[in-house]
Amino acid sequence: MPVVHPVCVRFHRAVELIGARWSGAILRALFTGQHRFAGIKAAIPGISDTMLAQRLRELEAASVVDRQVVSTSPLVVEYRLTERGLELAPVMDALTTWAHRWIEPSGAEPTTAVT
Repeated sequence: MPVVHPVCVRFHRAVELIGARWSGAILRALFTGQHRFAGIKAAIPGISDTMLAQRLRELEAASVVDRQVVSTSPLVVEYRLTERGLELAPVMDALTTWAHRWIEPSGAEPTTAVT
């Protein structure tokens, strides 16, 4: 009988952080250069202001995103990936590649693998 190994706590926390609903889309938007709240929201169809604010706070608390207030009139708030966040680039790229290969836009399973 195969041995069942426990899931690494660090791995589990990482998956829960970046796999939380909307977090991946927010990270993707930040990787593509959206830095202000309105730009991030516009890049993610269907996300509410409340959910975006909540997820940004969670990513900031995990030191993945940095919130910067620019002292202009009116004040401007920008969000940027930290060094920790930027190191997710290969993970996000690999997930994007996998999604383009295996996930149909409708959510249905592909009938054949796309190469």
